[in-house]
Amino acid sequence: MYKINTSEQVAGFIARLAPTPRLRVRKAITNLARDVGDIRALENDLSGFYRLKVGQYRVVFCYAAPSTIDCIFAEERKLVYEIFSALLRE
Repeated sequence: MYKINTSEQVAGFIARLAPTPRLRVRKAITNLARDVGDIRALENDLSGFYRLKVGQYRVVFCYAAPSTIDCIFAEERKLVYEIFSALLRE
């Protein structure tokens, strides 16, 4: 069982969602604590990070400490990787 930390960006993104998708994303992040969900390792310049797929949304996270997951960034699928890659380069 993992402890989940969410960044301010992720919390703000979730808060902006409509009620139904908001519940789906929150539930998916909660399930992530048990390593459950559509999880994939990212590649190339994003290696070391993982994505959680929730419908049209993606949550980028990493395994921080032995029992901690840091949810770093969330956005719609069409934007998430481009924006997150740009943030890493800054």
